[in-house]
Amino acid sequence: MMLSRRHLLAGSGAVAALAFVPAASAAQLRAIGLQLYTIRDIFSKDPVGTLGKVAQIGYREIEFGGGGYDGMDHAMLRRTMDKLGLTAPSVHIGYDALLKQFDQSVTMAKTLGATTVVLPYMTAEHRNEAGWNAALPNFNRFATELKKAGLGFAYHNHDFEFTTKPGGVSLYDRLLKETDPALVKVELDLYWALHAGENLSTLIERLAPRLYAYHVKDMRPDRSMTAVGQGTIDFGALFKLKGSAGVRHFYVENDEAPAPYLPDITTSFRTLRALRF
Repeated sequence: MMLSRRHLLAGSGAVAALAFVPAASAAQLRAIGLQLYTIRDIFSKDPVGTLGKVAQIGYREIEFGGGGYDGMDHAMLRRTMDKLGLTAPSVHIGYDALLKQFDQSVTMAKTLGATTVVLPYMTAEHRNEAGWNAALPNFNRFATELKKAGLGFAYHNHDFEFTTKPGGVSLYDRLLKETDPALVKVELDLYWALHAGENLSTLIERLAPRLYAYHVKDMRPDRSMTAVGQGTIDFGALFKLKGSAGVRHFYVENDEAPAPYLPDITTSFRTLRALRF
């Protein structure tokens, strides 16, 4: 495993001075999660069997996203999770679904046992100044309505939010400025933020009051994705930052996990488990 502080902790530029709290506690990392998008191919074909294998590895939390889960029998999935000792604190639900099928989305999230809805991406038509500015009021509206339904709301980044800067202001900065910090939280994808050239330690400290969860995926020297522990990101140091203290969930994700997938997510799980102590 490549986990020493000399690796790519900070992203572009020199490593900033790090403000530490005691090591990430066992309680904080006790329930290591998996974003099911990582294993979407096998999950879509055999959701029950795949969840069983995920639980057998040791995962205790999952986050629904991809694999056609929105069209599955959600009550059946919940029964399966209950039998396996799995919980789904959050689910990924797309922008169009929240716009056009809000009530159904809430029902689905609650049936799966989620307490937070995460908006996972924005498609090309929104990735510009006009499209983004038109969407941001809806982020606030989603969060407000979800709160009334007893659910939280968070936004999950890729890299474009940081690299697209109309008028010199990034889309991500616009999101932070124009949405209610008490309602619109962030699920920080560490890989994509680093890929965009962000200094992760600085970003985490800046986002601390809004951080809901991390997506944990590693980066090779060529900037491609890999299992946690097989790349250059110093997760141990990132998780010790003062800004990480409020992070509630640590979801393993690898958008490009190689088939047969299970070895990849096993490596990530074991790496994170070793960081609990």
